[in-house]
Amino acid sequence: MVSAVFHGPWHDTASSEHSRSIPNPTAPDPSVPVRRAAPDSAPPPRRPNPNGALARIVASCTGIALLMGVWALLTQPGGSFPTPAATFNAAVELFSDPFYRNGPNDQGIGWNVLMSLQRVALGFGLAALVGIPLGFLIGRFRFLGSMFSPIISLLRPVSPLAWLPLGLLAFKAANPAAIWTIFICSIWPMIINTAVGVQRVPQDYLNVARVLDLSEWKIITRILMPAVLPYMLTGVRLAVGTAWLVIVAAEMLTGGVGIGFWVWDEWNNLNVNHIIVAIVVIGTVGLLLELALIKIATAFTYDEVKP
Repeated sequence: MVSAVFHGPWHDTASSEHSRSIPNPTAPDPSVPVRRAAPDSAPPPRRPNPNGALARIVASCTGIALLMGVWALLTQPGGSFPTPAATFNAAVELFSDPFYRNGPNDQGIGWNVLMSLQRVALGFGLAALVGIPLGFLIGRFRFLGSMFSPIISLLRPVSPLAWLPLGLLAFKAANPAAIWTIFICSIWPMIINTAVGVQRVPQDYLNVARVLDLSEWKIITRILMPAVLPYMLTGVRLAVGTAWLVIVAAEMLTGGVGIGFWVWDEWNNLNVNHIIVAIVVIGTVGLLLELALIKIATAFTYDEVKP
């Protein structure tokens, strides 16, 4: 038989008084001062790992060497496609005097790159002057966002080169038409990213601004601008990359001085090794633009949102 024992409240009282009467050997002595633990110190800053950097350098060099090896295996001296050695010799010849001028259509590769960068800067600058304020307005006011959303959704997927004939028709010249093409392809990333950044500003910030009765100008400069800046710089970086891609194709169609026209002119002269050198130059310039804008975006981004 199993007997059940029920304890009443008095049993708990007695047990607690009994436990008070028996000293606890693990309890600290009140007469002995207790040394408090020191607060946790901040973790030491991370130090750069030289082995990791060395491994990345070795991996990059291995990839380039692999590309050169495959290129050398697929080409033969005297063939239609130039070998790495012939292309290297052509690059040395081109860069020995990159800024020569023998007429309006015979200039060094340096002048052609600078002219393309000038067109990109003009078209991109005009797009920034229009696109960033428009993105702020679209993100700030819901009515403007609903009004411009179908227009942006319709025009953004259009190929940038489709706008080139309209530029030629409107400006009657190749250079403004190329700048117009850069403008129209650069404006969409800046509008969209700026508007998204404004829409993602916490509503609490705007509520505080409303309580403080801040003007719209102070809301934009004191609240929206610091919060939207990372998104805006992302749009700028995407726009510059797109503009540099488009300018080569636009210059092939419009002619004149520029890296795109230079590539097409070298193809007409059957200088394939110069075309390969131009491809490397175009990729290098695009990479440098990308790295510069990433550095700028990282410098103006808060630590908690950095990648």
